[in-house]
Amino acid sequence: MDRKSAADFSQELLDLFDKYVHGIIDRRAFLTKAAKFAVGGTSAAALLDALSPKFAEAQQVPKDDKRLHTEYVEYSSPQGSGKVRGYLARPAQSGGRLPPVLVVHENRGLNPHIEDVARRLALEGFLVFAPDALTPLGGYPGDEDKAREAFAKLDQAKTQEDFVAAVGFLKDRSDATGKVGVVGFCYGGGIANMLATRIPDLAAAVPFYGLQPKPEEVVRIRAPLLIHYAENDDRINAGIAAYEQALKANKVRYQIYKYPGTQHGFNNDTTPRYDPAAATLAWQRTVDFLKRNVPR
Repeated sequence: MDRKSAADFSQELLDLFDKYVHGIIDRRAFLTKAAKFAVGGTSAAALLDALSPKFAEAQQVPKDDKRLHTEYVEYSSPQGSGKVRGYLARPAQSGGRLPPVLVVHENRGLNPHIEDVARRLALEGFLVFAPDALTPLGGYPGDEDKAREAFAKLDQAKTQEDFVAAVGFLKDRSDATGKVGVVGFCYGGGIANMLATRIPDLAAAVPFYGLQPKPEEVVRIRAPLLIHYAENDDRINAGIAAYEQALKANKVRYQIYKYPGTQHGFNNDTTPRYDPAAATLAWQRTVDFLKRNVPR
């Protein structure tokens, strides 16, 4: 597969795309500002398409992989949206209890990439659950632009409660060993940080390029943290120094890695921002960290 990488685009264009993905600018503004990069017969719309996710091309674990059992289930979130739907994956041949891990998506809901990530973790021997924050609005709509638009309409206070409830749902399952680990990406990285401040017995948290909690909230963190950042990610990286200072002050066990030359979203292999070397290293660190810290 002939795949483009971040090196095929200017940093200014990548920054524009990041603003578009996170709702800072809309599609029209992106296309207008990206027009100056449309040379040699390439249109701004074509540039947007080239930067956008290609789910089928990046899938690593097929939906029908016989090594796994997967299903969609609902759980209760009385303080949040009431009922939330999610994707559950576990090794097919494991009859005993498994270490549970919550996977939290980016700001587009439970798309095919996050389901694939859940399957990848399940193949590592975990019971994996990936909720869909867009459930109260009908769920992931199958279109990234529509998903992003819907996401902006969520009541984030209720959505946070939905993820708190998801930890409880996973922890209390009869096929889970107990304490839950969490991995989150972008928006989900922020949720992973939030859960670390909300769940006293959280086993482990792995935020990928996520917004940091307020320094005064860090005092409540008990779980060990493995924190991944991209080098070229000014919006998120602006909060690193204060976060690390608070982690040190409160004697939280943590490791921070910033991956040279990478973009926000470097672990997401559906877009050109994907960095194979950094993603492979960050993923292996993540799996090893979870295996060490989530009780079996």
